[in-house]
This record gives sequence, structure tokens and C-alpha cells, in this order.
Amino acid sequence: MRHRLVALLLLLAFAFTSAMAQQSNQKDKILPYPIHQKQLANGLNVVTVPYNSPGLAAFYIVVRAGSREEVEKGKTGFAHFFEHMMFRGTDNYSKEAYGDILKAIGASANANTSIDRTVYHMTGNAEMLDKMFEIEADRFQNLNYSVHDFKTEAGAVKGEYTKNSASPYQQLYEKLVSTAFKKHTYAHTTMGFFEDVVDMPNQYDYSLTFFDRFYRPEYATIVVVGDVTPERVNTLAQQYFGEWKRGNYKPTIATEPKQTETRYAHVKQEGFPPYLSLGFKGPAFSDKDKDLPALSILSTILFAENSELYRKLVVDEQKARFIGGGPQFSRDPNLISVSASLLDAKDMQYVKDELMKALNEAKTKPIDAKKIEETKSRIKYSFAMSMDSPDAIANSLARFIWLSGNPESLNNIYSVYDTITAQDLMHVAKKYFIPSTMTVGTIAPAEKSPVK
Repeated sequence: MRHRLVALLLLLAFAFTSAMAQQSNQKDKILPYPIHQKQLANGLNVVTVPYNSPGLAAFYIVVRAGSREEVEKGKTGFAHFFEHMMFRGTDNYSKEAYGDILKAIGASANANTSIDRTVYHMTGNAEMLDKMFEIEADRFQNLNYSVHDFKTEAGAVKGEYTKNSASPYQQLYEKLVSTAFKKHTYAHTTMGFFEDVVDMPNQYDYSLTFFDRFYRPEYATIVVVGDVTPERVNTLAQQYFGEWKRGNYKPTIATEPKQTETRYAHVKQEGFPPYLSLGFKGPAFSDKDKDLPALSILSTILFAENSELYRKLVVDEQKARFIGGGPQFSRDPNLISVSASLLDAKDMQYVKDELMKALNEAKTKPIDAKKIEETKSRIKYSFAMSMDSPDAIANSLARFIWLSGNPESLNNIYSVYDTITAQDLMHVAKKYFIPSTMTVGTIAPAEKSPVK
């Protein structure tokens, strides 16, 4: 009896020590909740974060396939297309039946696509998690649509493209990325090239190929946050997704050649606020390298509403409505954008020169250490305060899953922010803010870009 009691006490002591060690370790991370991960035999990643939200759970599926993976000529826009098509129904659950189930379990569902991923998400009753798994597993493995349904949805996508392209901002963005990138698939937007969208209704067979390639477990991660346990989530993942067959397709994505001279993209538009965008070639995401955090901090210091340049151009001189900037977090090297909305197109060259002056000064003029620390604190505090719901946490984890495949990248990258110094800011300014790697985008009444 005495031996059993000693063994029990030792076991309890070990459990307490382990729990305290885990809690202590978690205090060093920006996300104060443990991230539980499990990979199924077929390659599907399952991520669970228990969070105190009685009766509520967020259910996300991240597919690491976006417009970046659209490598074949004439076949752009399909990642976005499937964001639509996945809601068309299966043999087991029609579109209407899927909607009825969501209402019955008190859930709402949606999806969105970007350059590096497509994300499907729903939030609802945690007690109905079993049903969430069932209906999501069904459409991910058994999506079925006719030629008629395909053409109907392709027409809807074309309509969405036409609506979006009416915006001069969207027109400029399309021209800017297609000018900045000559080989890499970041040259086209998530919507795709217009000629490909127009031809999409004729691409039914290719749509089946795209789905077969990317809607596979090795491209997917399930994220569940809320009133759940890892044990339950992992059991349901195995039950409903365990038989999902792994694929074998890996796209070859071209490396973008080094840019050696300034490029220009212009949209002529009268009666519209003049707009200036400077896009510099930047780094790919890494949760260990300092460059992206340093660029984020530097951009905030230079262009935020409390910056000297903002006060000069927007408040005092009233040359601009706003200025802003920052790097894009993406899987491959992308653009660092610095932009301004102007009151008068005649001031565009002046504003561009002032932006460049600030960037050039940052290469040699150390920024005050106190200002750097205050900026770091604001960035981290703003993020930490936003982690107030299962959906917010799942959405943030999803972002880093599509960037690196690992949700812990969220904690890793914010740890890197703590290490940034004034020297790091000068280093990235020298490394990336180079005119020869810049693409200048403008919206103005002139026929050609009014800046040089």
C-alpha cells in the first residue's frame, strides 16, 4: 500500500512539474495557449488550441495552394474558383443541405483565397464538432459537380472579376505585380489574368485536374480552436479524414530573376484621387530571419500616423491624404510597398522624393532605441489584444500555417521582433530600398507616369 502511495505521489509531482514547465515555457510566447499538433499517416496536419470559450469552436482548413501554385500558362484563377466551387455540394450533401446543416448546428461558414493559400472556415457549437468534421470531410474528398454547374460558377467568377476590375486601385495592382514579376507566379493576382478568366468556362477538365492535385491531405491543415480537447479533435480527424488519399503533385514555381532597373506601371484616371505606390523587391517569409520583422518595425516608424513624415506630408503640408507602407509576408520573395494618396497629381514627384529621402536616411541614420522598443511593444500588444476569440486565434494560426506549414511560426516570428536593433533597421534599409529593384505604380490623369 505504502509503495502505491509513494508511486502516486511521484506521478502527481511529475505531472505538476510538467504542467508548470509548460506554463512557464508558454509565458515566453506571444500566444499564451499551447498549440497541439498531430500529423496523420496520410500527411494531414491537425492543430488544436483549447481556449476558454464555453460551447464555441472555430474550425479551419488551410489549403496551401493559392495563385502561387498556378504555374501553367492560360490556367490562372483556379485556386479562387474552388473557393466558390467547394460550396456547390456533393452527392451526400447538396448545396442546400449543407446550408441547412450549418443553420441546424448554429454555424457560419465562408472561405477566402490569396496568393499562397485558400482557407475554409466555420465557427459554431463545439458540441456539434462531429458534424463539422463530417460535412467538411465529405466536400474535401467527394466534391462533385456537373459541366453545367462548373460553367455557372465560372460565369460568377468572371462577374466578380469584372466588378473588381472597375476599381482603379485594382487595375493598378494588376499592372504593378505583372510589371514587377516576369517569371514568378506572383505576376498574376488571385483572380487570375483576365483572358484566363474569360476562357475558364471551357476548362472543365482542367478544373478536375486542379482539384485532384491540391485538394489532398499533404496540402491541408485542420485547425480547431475553442471548447475542445486535442484528443477529441485528433480522433475525429482520423475518423473522417484518415482515409483521404495522399497525392504526389508538386508544382515547379519559377524563381524571379534579379531586377536591375526601375520599372513603371501607370493607370490613367481622371476625377480620381491621385495615387502613388513604390514596390521594392523584398524577402520571403522566415520565422528565424530578422529581415521581415526589421522591415515591419522600420515601416511603422517611418510611415505611421505618429511619424515625422506623416505629420509633414499629411498634416502640415496637406500634400497627401495618407501615407503608409510595409513588407508583404509571403512564401516567396514579394514586394515591400510604400504608398501615398495625394490631393493633387502635381505633387506626386515631390511626395515620391520625400518618401525616398526618408528611406535613404534610414540607411545611415540610427533610429532612437527607445522609439524602436516602443514600436515593438505596440506591434506585440496590438496582436496580443486581438487574440480574444476562437476565430481570431484560428485565423492567426492559419496565416503562419500557410507561410511555413508550422503554426509555431507565429510564436517564433514574434520572438525575433524582440531582437531587432537600430543596426538591423539600417541593414534592411540598405539591403532592400534600392531604386533598381523598385516598381513605381501611379494613378493620375496623365497619359504616362508623372514621376521619374
